[in-house]
Amino acid sequence: MLLVSEPVLGEDEKAALCAVIDSNWITMGSRVQAFEREFAAEHAMSDGVAVNSCTAGLHLALAALGIGPGDEVLVPSLSFVATANAVAYCGATPVFADISSLQLPLMSIADAAARCTARTRAVIVMHYAGYLADAEAWRKFADERGIFLIEDSAHAVGAARSRIYGDLAVFSFFGNKNMTTGEGGMVLGGDAGLLAAVRLGRAHGMTTSTVQRLNGQGNYDVTMLGFNYRMTELNAALGLVQLGKLAGWNARRKALSGLYRRLLQGSGVDLPYAVEHLSTHHILPVLLPVSTDRQQVAATLRAGGVQTSFHYPPIHQLSWYRQRHPELRLPVTEAFAARELTLPLHPKMEEPDVEQVVRALCVALADQAVALA
Repeated sequence: MLLVSEPVLGEDEKAALCAVIDSNWITMGSRVQAFEREFAAEHAMSDGVAVNSCTAGLHLALAALGIGPGDEVLVPSLSFVATANAVAYCGATPVFADISSLQLPLMSIADAAARCTARTRAVIVMHYAGYLADAEAWRKFADERGIFLIEDSAHAVGAARSRIYGDLAVFSFFGNKNMTTGEGGMVLGGDAGLLAAVRLGRAHGMTTSTVQRLNGQGNYDVTMLGFNYRMTELNAALGLVQLGKLAGWNARRKALSGLYRRLLQGSGVDLPYAVEHLSTHHILPVLLPVSTDRQQVAATLRAGGVQTSFHYPPIHQLSWYRQRHPELRLPVTEAFAARELTLPLHPKMEEPDVEQVVRALCVALADQAVALA
């Protein structure tokens, strides 16, 4: 089966994990610190805070900004549910905004502006599929309203994504991301005070770490209601190895995406985003023709050895959120989600793999057209 995504793991990763085990120190230590420094430097920042998931990072970012009950946070519905869940964890209310268009499936500034109220405290911008939201426009949006700007950068990892422009940016290292630590995340930002609050919050609000206490730096106090969101040395060791390969992998993703675009011309499917749109090419979303039976297309592709996926069911239509917002309609998001199909894209793929996917997709669409005729 040609998978939608697949981590690249090999001897380098095995050696890094064995070195951690041989050291007999597996909790937060020197490797976590090194990973934080090197990942921050890769993104032209001076410091970062490693955590055990992107979800944890989003939660900590919101908490560090003081988001809480009574506050509203603008979020896209076209995202993984964690984007909204992190807001709910803080007792605040996620306010869902529509996307700009089928061609530009990023949160609409105009729709976000229309949903602002006196209670709006922050906006979370998500770089869907790895394509960067407009830095200048969103920074201006937040500054004019005196609200915080968080980048959900789960899909946009690496120097290819350009500078950090949010008050905080949060990254994912889940197994299907451009680089992986198995489970893990990172928070970057230019404000040392905010990063210090995130760092304190990830470990129960404790004022000293296990390493510091081992080295005789005294006991600890707890100065806030923190969480257990720490990254292990094993995760960080994987991250250090993967980070060194990230630029090459992202370049490979870009080349494969370009080949998809060329081969899919005239196929009847639409590809979101302009060719020149800055991206880390995390996933390859396509829009099937209107009225296509996506489930049948996916089944035909699977029978031909090609896995597909769906990114994403709109968050506002998931049961837990639909019960709380039964009247909410986001027509462009819903139209996009009804037609979206995610095709395989990862650095292990070769050009013949892309050709196989495109052939299988064209056959599936042709079979469906015959059935409808």
